[in-house]
Amino acid sequence: MTLSFDPSTIDIPKGHHIDGRYIDLPGEDIRVLRPSDLQLMGMITDGGEAAVDLAVEAAKAGLKHSGWTRLAPRERGAALMRFAALIEENAVYLGQLEAMGSSRLISMTITRDAVRTAGVVRYYAEFCDKIEGTVTATDGNSLSLVKNEPYGIVGAIVPWNFPMITAAWKFAPALAAGNAVVMKTSELTPHSLLALAELAANAGLPRGLFNVVNGYGHTTGAAIVRHPDIRKISFTGSTQTGAAIMSLAAQSGIKPVVLELGGKSPQLVLSDAGDLDLVATRIAAAFMDNAGQVCTAGSRLIVEDRISDELISKIVARTKAIAAGPTWDETTTFAPIISQKQHDRIDTMVRQSISEGASALVGGTTLESRNQGNFYAPTILENVSETNVGFREEFFGPVLTVSSFSDLDEGLAQAAHPIYGLAASIHTTDIKKALKAADAIESGMVWINQHGRGPEFTYPAGGFKGSGFGKDMGRAGIEAFLRQKAIWVNYG
Repeated sequence: MTLSFDPSTIDIPKGHHIDGRYIDLPGEDIRVLRPSDLQLMGMITDGGEAAVDLAVEAAKAGLKHSGWTRLAPRERGAALMRFAALIEENAVYLGQLEAMGSSRLISMTITRDAVRTAGVVRYYAEFCDKIEGTVTATDGNSLSLVKNEPYGIVGAIVPWNFPMITAAWKFAPALAAGNAVVMKTSELTPHSLLALAELAANAGLPRGLFNVVNGYGHTTGAAIVRHPDIRKISFTGSTQTGAAIMSLAAQSGIKPVVLELGGKSPQLVLSDAGDLDLVATRIAAAFMDNAGQVCTAGSRLIVEDRISDELISKIVARTKAIAAGPTWDETTTFAPIISQKQHDRIDTMVRQSISEGASALVGGTTLESRNQGNFYAPTILENVSETNVGFREEFFGPVLTVSSFSDLDEGLAQAAHPIYGLAASIHTTDIKKALKAADAIESGMVWINQHGRGPEFTYPAGGFKGSGFGKDMGRAGIEAFLRQKAIWVNYG
């Protein structure tokens, strides 16, 4: 199967998707550009409060008329199964939209992003008839029940780097738990999520349960957080924006939030890690995949000094063996930066890091590609002190900082970060050392001899400290969209 395609031949969704259909609403026009060539992909409007109000009213009506909350669990599950099947049937189209509009490569978007999105929906569909309560211990004349109930209407705000799959982490468990959803796309990458909402309607999901609105964070996103009828918020994005959402949620009605935020994830490599060619490939992918635009990117290499020079040399070689180009060309192996603004931010941070004492082993410049677009060269920085901006802040680009250590305790001390605690990886063939390191590192996710999530949906994703709280995925992912009600019966 040839994956490459002509982007001019792909139909682009238009409008907000509210109450089971596309609608146009007045608002500021937003030009959506293809990151690979900076050509216009489509136009959306900033929906603001008007779009959010309309979506909430649709959600209220949808919950009321469909009885979704109290629908037999297996019926909810069957509806979501139909939705998952339709996603799989349309995986090529969804993957093409994702590749055109984001920094995701067509070699990934169909077989991984679209197919895994269907898998997430199917995984949570299977949870529908497994949401159970408990009976707690009481005396002989009482009955104490704890029920899990949906919130009603939940709001979700998703990032631009993995539009489909990150959205599915939120809407699939929310719907399975019996809620309706009002979700904001990123203004940079709206189209694949709009197409998913249309597929939900085509699959027979009751109208009003899955609404997608477009707009900026400070307008449409803020309207979602502030709306009094939206009872819970789930957000993935930067730590700074997460803090603003927490504050706004508290000011506008005290509603709970789930936040999956930024990271400065360490890759701790011990001298007994094994084949250094395999390790180098793993390390390089962890900071270069999606051009480093991954919240869990392995952006800090901490390597035992006995193998440091050899491993870094192998990683440098891999930074040069890339093919930058359009995301819709299956021969492309290195992605563009999502926007000029993000490109310039990465470049400014790299230059500041160097001015503060770091040195570039490779990269540190804009990257030439086969087409116009925002590309940044894979960059490796050394001599990055703990006061350096390159240590303190998240690049969200293809930048790796390197340091070395002589014993495990020293390496673990370097792996700690004062702000972030999202993910970490440990590379060693000694399972005792691996588990000791996993226990010591303050991080919400720890991988051993790999970096990044595998294809499973069963374990939770989320961080500690400035990387957020609450979890997506796994059983915790659906529990995030349920609240507990205690019922006491005195029959004495």
